[in-house]
Formats: sequence, C-alpha cells, structure tokens
Amino acid sequence: MTGPTRWWWIRHAPAQYHDGRVYGSSIDVDVDTTDPGPFRALAQHLPKDAVLVQSALRRTQQTAAAICAQGFQPALSRIAETMGELNFGDWQGMTYADLHKISGGHPVWFTPLDAVPPGGESFLQMRTRVLSAIEALTEEFAGRDIVSVSHGGPIRAAIGHALGLTPERSVHFRIDNLSLTRTDYRQAADGEKGTWHVGCVNKRTEELAQP
Repeated sequence: MTGPTRWWWIRHAPAQYHDGRVYGSSIDVDVDTTDPGPFRALAQHLPKDAVLVQSALRRTQQTAAAICAQGFQPALSRIAETMGELNFGDWQGMTYADLHKISGGHPVWFTPLDAVPPGGESFLQMRTRVLSAIEALTEEFAGRDIVSVSHGGPIRAAIGHALGLTPERSVHFRIDNLSLTRTDYRQAADGEKGTWHVGCVNKRTEELAQP
C-alpha cells in the first residue's frame, strides 16, 4: 500500500516595499530574502527528495530559491500555473480599502467569495482551480513529499478542503508569510477514496527552529 502523500505548504516571503495594494496573480513583485534565518529554518525542516511546486509568480520562485540556497535540495521542481494566487482582474492594484468598497466587502477576505472581478475570478473559482491541481499532483506523486511554495488564497483553500469546511469557513485561517502548513493524504486500504489529515497550520519559522 502506498504511504501518505505529504503536502508541505509555505506562503511566500513578504513583498518588498508593500504599499497596501492587492497584487493577486498578475502584479509580479519581488520579495524580501535579505534575512537568511527563516529560510534556513525551513530548509532544515523540509524533507529530502521532495517535489517542489511553485506558482508562476516571482514571489514564490524567489522564496523557493532562498530556501534552496540554505540547503533544501528537492528531487525535482515544477512550475504549476494552476496553483497561482487569485486573479483579481481589473481590481488588481487597488488598495484594500477601495477593493472593499467596489466589491461589497467581506469580514475577513478581500471580497465576497462569489464576487467575480471584471477579467478575473472569484475565490470560489480559484478554489475549484486549486483543488483540481492538488488532486492531480497528489495522484501523480502518490506517496511522496510535495513542498508547495504558494500564496495565502490557495493555502486557505487546501486547509478547508482537508478539513471538509465550507469555503466561507476556509478563509478564516491566518496564513503568515513564510509560515508552514501540513496536509497529508492517506489512501484507503481497499482502494476507495482516502482521507486528508492536517499536521499543522501557520507554523512560523521561529517555532521550527526550536529543538
């Protein structure tokens, strides 16, 4: 029987010179990798021979490169555009306050979860996209470790999926930059649909450094 497929989710490093705008999936910004400490803590904690999955955006790729520079050596690397952050369409680049006004707002998320920006996608549509990618990668790399350097939206969707939560509850998780989240998929012995388990959520690098 194949062992568990373990997902190690890392949110990208903080964006440089963040100015309070929504970047989404099309505004490509650099991240701050000047302090090697957090990247070293992640590199020492991550498994060997893992599959590295990154989105097509610089903020995940620069974060992954900084972790690799501190000793993490994946067995192979994959760029997965389907794992990108939510596409805010014409609303990308707006301030949080302006986005809240134009979309109708939400208590903890940027917009109502079903709001579709012109030329963009809703959280619900992003969730469907990301979960399809997770299912495909879990099947392709069954029994392996998958390190996904990702974004806040997709990680929240993955946690909610693993716990069987509604999308509305999924967005209430806090996901800090450079935090680690673990979700494991265990295939059923009889070949039926397996189960998801959550190992940790939003574990910060200073916690990883503890013995």
